[in-house]
Amino acid sequence: MNDNNRESNQINNPLHGVRLIDMLEYLVNYYGWNSLGAKININSFNNNPSINSSLKFLRKTDWARKKVEDLYIRTKERES
Repeated sequence: MNDNNRESNQINNPLHGVRLIDMLEYLVNYYGWNSLGAKININSFNNNPSINSSLKFLRKTDWARKKVEDLYIRTKERES
């Protein structure tokens, strides 16, 4: 795949250039830990939540990261 094809694919990617920490901070600010934990039931959101512990878990756990990414996209779309 050449550079032009990569760039055109990224234009349609709503997560292009968005870091995981930015997504997580946005969602925590938007929903708060309690609501976020209710929407995505993972221990790092529900038991003594913190950005660092959540990032560590999300970087290792693909299914949880996918849920965070999907919620981030849906939330941003609602704002538009």
